[in-house]
Amino acid sequence: METRKVQLSGGTTYTISLPKSWAEEHDIDAGSVLSLFPNSDGSLLIEAEVGQSSDERSTSVDVSTDSENAIRQWIFALHAVGFDTVTLIDRTGHSSEQRNVIENTVGNLSGFELMEATDTRIRLTDLIDAENVDVRKSALRLRLVMLGMHRDAVSAVITQDETLAQRVIERDNEADKLFAMLTRHFRRALTNLQEVEKLEYNRDELFEYYYVSRQFERIADHAEKIAHFTLDPEATIPAAFEEQIEVLAEDSRQVIDTAADAILADAGIEGAHTAFANRDELMADIRSLDRELYTHDDPAEAHMVGLLLDSIRRSAEYGANIAGTAIQQAARKSESPE
Repeated sequence: METRKVQLSGGTTYTISLPKSWAEEHDIDAGSVLSLFPNSDGSLLIEAEVGQSSDERSTSVDVSTDSENAIRQWIFALHAVGFDTVTLIDRTGHSSEQRNVIENTVGNLSGFELMEATDTRIRLTDLIDAENVDVRKSALRLRLVMLGMHRDAVSAVITQDETLAQRVIERDNEADKLFAMLTRHFRRALTNLQEVEKLEYNRDELFEYYYVSRQFERIADHAEKIAHFTLDPEATIPAAFEEQIEVLAEDSRQVIDTAADAILADAGIEGAHTAFANRDELMADIRSLDRELYTHDDPAEAHMVGLLLDSIRRSAEYGANIAGTAIQQAARKSESPE
């Protein structure tokens, strides 16, 4: 770290000198333009405009020898790290199978569109600007989707409603799509100061919304897992356990909801502590039911209930992770000069 003394220039302007080595490294000299980003915490970020964010981030990837799954993962990764334009190259010619994979993958990502296609090159372009994104509202939307999926998945497996289970499985794409968009903008904000400015949240807040959304996405995955049990003809839930499972699942969602309120609805740190207390009570109830399974007559049924309990337990633990982040948020905001 270097320090500089503030000077008064012309009676109206405060100036400081720039470290010469930094200026030379970024080709800055007299007349160069710098971007200044004042933050509410008292810091001032300075960014050299030379070769910076006025240009779109673009890349090309040769997928000639990649499998369909590898191509899919490439697209997800390039979207997540924040590229504006991606060109997929196959000099032998994109097969119809490759094109279908690319189109289906792009359909599961917000913003990315297939803008140009030739025999050997397919260009994807992101059309969503950060100015049109509200990460908090997106996190709230993901929360609603996730809670609805979890509730319906448990209902489906108890009532053996395959239609409802299928709807839950299909909604997981919506949850993944929301989380992918949040991931993209959070990752871009780590390296692009203009992105932070457009999103209108500081990096601490963006991390908290990203982390909470990560927990929501994991819970949605468990809801999908529970829904798949409904479609398994060999998976049955003993009637004697149905009511207990429904109650435990509802308690798990309550942990999640209470913790989420602490961050997304400014419910305060007490809500986070309540979520932890409810989580602990739920864990005791799950252990109690789990012990009953050791004496259950049908091992297959006991195994099925055990899998359900594991998903319910993990969902509550993800809720506790959110509560922990809420407490960290409160600690961050409590900082004050001595």
